[in-house]
Amino acid sequence: MQGDDDDLFDSVTWESPNQPGYDSAADEGVIPSGPGFRQSASDSNEDPHQPKWEGFLITYVRDPVKELAETKDAYVSYLVSARTNLPIFSTPNPSSRRRFQDFVFLRSHLARDFPACVVPALPDKHRLEYLTGDRFSPEFMERRRQDLHRFLERIARHPTLQRSTLVRAFFESTEWNVTMHQHVAHPPTNEQSQGIIDNISDTLLNAFSRVRKPDERFLSMREEVDKFEEALVLSERLYGRIRGRTSDGNPESGEDLTADYHDLAVAVQGLGFLESGITDPLNHFSNTLLEFSALLRHTTQTTTDPLLGHLHSLLTYSHANRAVLKLRDQKQLDFEELSDYLSGVTAERDRLSAIISGHAGSTGLGIGAYIKDRVDALRGADDDRSRVERMRKLDLKIKELEDAVTTAHETSDAFSDETLREQTIFQHSKEAEMKEMLGHLADGEIEFYRTAMEEWDRIIPVIQRIRVDV
Repeated sequence: MQGDDDDLFDSVTWESPNQPGYDSAADEGVIPSGPGFRQSASDSNEDPHQPKWEGFLITYVRDPVKELAETKDAYVSYLVSARTNLPIFSTPNPSSRRRFQDFVFLRSHLARDFPACVVPALPDKHRLEYLTGDRFSPEFMERRRQDLHRFLERIARHPTLQRSTLVRAFFESTEWNVTMHQHVAHPPTNEQSQGIIDNISDTLLNAFSRVRKPDERFLSMREEVDKFEEALVLSERLYGRIRGRTSDGNPESGEDLTADYHDLAVAVQGLGFLESGITDPLNHFSNTLLEFSALLRHTTQTTTDPLLGHLHSLLTYSHANRAVLKLRDQKQLDFEELSDYLSGVTAERDRLSAIISGHAGSTGLGIGAYIKDRVDALRGADDDRSRVERMRKLDLKIKELEDAVTTAHETSDAFSDETLREQTIFQHSKEAEMKEMLGHLADGEIEFYRTAMEEWDRIIPVIQRIRVDV
């Protein structure tokens, strides 16, 4: 548990630029501003590690409809629409209907086409916590609509993903099935043929390998991610406990606060039948208890449940960010392991050269090299001709390895630069979502207490009119 002075969300900047609500129809005529909505690629983007936006993309997911309702192939489609000034789009207001599997295709291929980008995860297809009913129930469809809306928001806030041809087709294409087949057959990035890195990486690397020269910048990023995820898990656990104690969604369980208020209302109503002189005031009081019980359940459904869903969604989004940091380490590890492999092959080539020239002692033969020479002698492979042939093969391998090491070094550096930009983008998106999520929580709690106070204020004069004869 962290100390009292530690801020669980100290990586979040609360004074972020004002941004309009992303799902508000009242804002549809407003040009957005702030991180993720810059309209010029030249806005303070001289730093190569800063992302570059070329315009804005505001997305919406609305109107879930059950298609083919009376068949076994029934599914739910959603209206996806957008407002944008990006030049890649052919219209400023594209829209289309898509099903969940279309979102799955979009996400998987964006992750494949842009491995250095933090591509947000989709909601689990079968995640039904806090919900009752089947996948065609209004509650389930609305919850999924919210999750898909949040997914597209994150895509729209990303300056690279928002300009991808697949995202454009997702909103605009009237032949989406054809587009999917074409994208699979002709991906935007050329598949590289297997080179030496592909051939040896699997044998050199394993899940337990660690970068030998870690970059302090990325160590700090990983620590921030750990702290953020720890705070999210703790918050989800605490609010889940609050939800269970307040309203577990099952009125028949009788094990939460809403059920206690309901039982108390029934008891007060029964008491009113026994006390004929104050039956009417007690009935009013009983009705207030019932209203308060319903208000608690309503607040759970409209405030606590969306908060829990958003917390879990933020956690999966952070996991995607962590995966990019891990992939960056893998690129550096590829470079380090290839460099070591090159050093070993070069040392072996120098050893053979020294043996042929008669200066074997100068190479400092170790026990491993000595045993290898003895085994080669037993096999009859210790003559100079075989050594020359081996040297020739080693020279070819050294040349190939040198090219591979250069490529791995360039790839590692480029991936590191891209990861720095990705962290800035993720920070912008995280700040916007935290501000939105906590704002909704505050609004919901304010509305709950305001309504509760009105309910109790109305019953006070009724109770005060009860006469007590001493």
